Order: sequence, then structure tokens, then C-alpha cells
Amino acid sequence: MPDSHATVPIDDVAIAATLERCRHADAPRVRDVLAKARELQGLGGEDMAALMTVSDPELLGELFAAARDVKNTIYGRRLVLFAPLYVSNLCGNECTYCAFRARNTALTRRALTQEEIAHETRILVRQGHKRVLLVAGESYPHEGFSYVLKAIDTVYGVTEDHGEIRRINANVAPLTLDEFRQLKAAKIGTYQLFQETYHRPTYAAVHVAGKKRDFDWRLTAMDRAMQAGIDDVGIGVLFGLFDWRFELLALMQHIRHLESRFGVGPHTISVPRMEPASGSDVASQPPHPVSDVDFRKIVAILRLAVPYTGIIMSTRESAHIRRETFALGVSQISAGSRTNPGGYADDEHFEAAQFSLGDHRPLDEVIRDVAGLGYIPSFCTGCYRLGRTGQDFMDLAKPGDIKAHCDPNALSTFVEYLIDYASEETRKVGDALVEEALASMEPGPRRAATTMVAKVRGGKRDVFC
Repeated sequence: MPDSHATVPIDDVAIAATLERCRHADAPRVRDVLAKARELQGLGGEDMAALMTVSDPELLGELFAAARDVKNTIYGRRLVLFAPLYVSNLCGNECTYCAFRARNTALTRRALTQEEIAHETRILVRQGHKRVLLVAGESYPHEGFSYVLKAIDTVYGVTEDHGEIRRINANVAPLTLDEFRQLKAAKIGTYQLFQETYHRPTYAAVHVAGKKRDFDWRLTAMDRAMQAGIDDVGIGVLFGLFDWRFELLALMQHIRHLESRFGVGPHTISVPRMEPASGSDVASQPPHPVSDVDFRKIVAILRLAVPYTGIIMSTRESAHIRRETFALGVSQISAGSRTNPGGYADDEHFEAAQFSLGDHRPLDEVIRDVAGLGYIPSFCTGCYRLGRTGQDFMDLAKPGDIKAHCDPNALSTFVEYLIDYASEETRKVGDALVEEALASMEPGPRRAATTMVAKVRGGKRDVFC
């Protein structure tokens, strides 16, 4: 197939009509949709639009309860953790909401050397991280795209005491088909890219210069990635640029397109909400601000609409908001994040950060909090390395079989963290959770988890099934 724009139908007129038809959804209609969602088959646009209208506290509680039930049924108590690794903030685009934008002279520009990338990686490994999201600005040093490939090799090449990074996901600018093939060969996990906004007029207004002005080149990036053999892709919206209701329905059109063309939709959806950024008035005063209540609705509706798709919550949000969204559908979180190149080594300076953080807590404190809430922190990378990706992952997830792998793997990696990296206080909370979790498992997964945990406690590392 040629390396060219694929057609991704984002139908603004149809979205507007759906929102208009469903703007007066009554309680019986909402409850019908929630009953349908509990069947774990997902929701269509009209169902989602009906849920968007919910404001009555009683119905809102029912919406959130349904999301909790679906999340618990599919993901259980697992919560996957990762850290972003920013290697560069070089950028030729002028995105009015982003600190990395080309004309922001207040920003210190930096592309890490391979030695500096290795140093940042060692710091993350010493904290206990096993998964990183490699992030680069949308321009590269003189080496071009090979800089990213070298960075991936560098990260994978770092070992430190008991640890190493076992899986790199990548968030980089849209690539050609051949470049995506190279990215696949570099053994990444998920390729992640956000459309930012699916509303073309808004997209044109906030992307005023650079390659990123091309709406369709960005929108079709996932087609090229999947065509190149990358099974797992991650999409998202930057909430605050346009009406969140439109964005969710457009996001679903994108998902249905991928499902139709490739047989499987995105592996993850990210839900970043605009936060202040250096040199950006737009980021400080979003055109369409999203309230905390609506933000929780976004997470809940997505969990019901695409029940088997991971939802990622970043450290943009406060610890309080993050806690609330765990139960509503979030399955992956970043922790101990820095959003500037070299940010882990130079922890006191944020002049080169892409945006402001809402949760500044170190990894150990986040894990203690997560475990205290009853969630099992997971650093698992087993599915990526055993080929359980794309359609193969979904074939296991939809009948519920994936939990037989994910639950034991989560406990194995959590115990590994507790032994090698946790503070005494976190270890005490974590050990109690591990024993309680083992006791509550079904017999089959419990046998596997007990065996794997025993191996880790006996000194073996990187145990997965």
C-alpha cells in the first residue's frame, strides 16, 4: 500500500446533529444506556451523547457507579505505572498552547546527548520504573529521526543494579510509513500521538506554523503506524481547546475507523486537560475549559464506550483528581514525572517544561497512596514481549481471559518494586496488599501469582506469564 494520506472520516455535521438530538435525554433513556454499557459491548455516539447531558446528582452517581463496575470487571485492581522521558524540546511548530512552540524565546532549548539520556534512564531505574514513554519535540537534532532510534537503543541498553527499562512507548511526531517500520524494528511498545483537537477550525487556529498545521497528516498517522506493523497505538485529545462533547464523538469516529480498517482500535486513550505552559496565554485561559465534574464524566463515558481500551491519566492533574478517576476508568498513570529534557537529573529547574504538573509526588509516595487505596501498582511488560498486542490482546481481553496473565504479572512486578526500591513505609503497606490480593484471587490465577511471587522473593527478577 502506498505511503499516503488515508481517509479518516471525522463528520462534524453528523456530530452536531447527534448532540442536538440527544441534548434532552431523560432519566429512563440514561438508565437504558447504563444498562447497555454494563453488558461490556461498548456504546455508540447517540448513547455517549445521552450520557453527556447528565447533571442530576442521582443520575451522575449512577453513571459513575456503572463506570466503576465496568472498570473493576475488566481491569480489576491493577493500575499500571510509567514515567515520561523527555529527550528533546526542539520544535519547529507554532502551537499556541505549548511551551515548546518555536517562537517561545523564554524556553531553554535542549536535546539530550545519548550519555545524558542514559543518565536520565539510570535515575528512573533507580526509582523502580520499568516502563517509560519516550517524548521528543517535533524537531530533531542534525541526525534527524535516527536520533530517536538511537535514544531508544540507549534506554534499552541501561542496566542498574536490579533494574532496567523493559518497555519503551514512544510519543513522537507523525512519521512516514518507512520511519514507522524503523520504529517498529526498534521494539517499542505503543506508539502514542494526540490529535489535540478533532475540530478543524480550532486546529487551524491554534497550529499557526510548522508541519503540525497539516491536520490530515497528523490524523492519519495511526493508519501508517498500524500499516507498518505497530499493533498498539495510543490516541488522545487535549481537552480545553474545543467542546469536550464534540471531541469525544470525533474520537469515537477515529476509533471506529481504525477498527474497520485494521480490525482493532487504539490500545490506549489519553485524557490530558490543558494546564498552564510557559509563554502561552491560551494554556492559562483555555477556550473551552473543562470543569472537574465534566472531566470525571469524560473518563466515565470513555470507560463505558470502549470498555477494553486503556485510559491514561498523567501528572497534569492533581493527586485528588487522579484518585477520583482511578475508580471511574483510568488504568494507567504516570508517576514522579518531569516534562523537561534532563528533568530527572536537574530536579529543581523547570524552565524547559512542556506544561505545569499537578502531581509532584515522587514514585514511592504515589505507589504508597495507590496501594493504600487498594489498587495494585503494576510495572508489567509481559504482553508486549509475549506478543499479546493488537488483536491478540483484545481476543484475550474481551472474554476476560487476560486477567489470568495480568493479575499475576501485576503482583510479581509490585513485589519486585517493594523488595528492591520501596521505602519501609511503602513496603509495609504493599506487603499487606499483596497478601490480601493473593487471598482474594480465583484459584488458577492465585496459583500462578503465588509461584511467581515466591520466585521474586527468592531473588529472581523479571518473572511474567
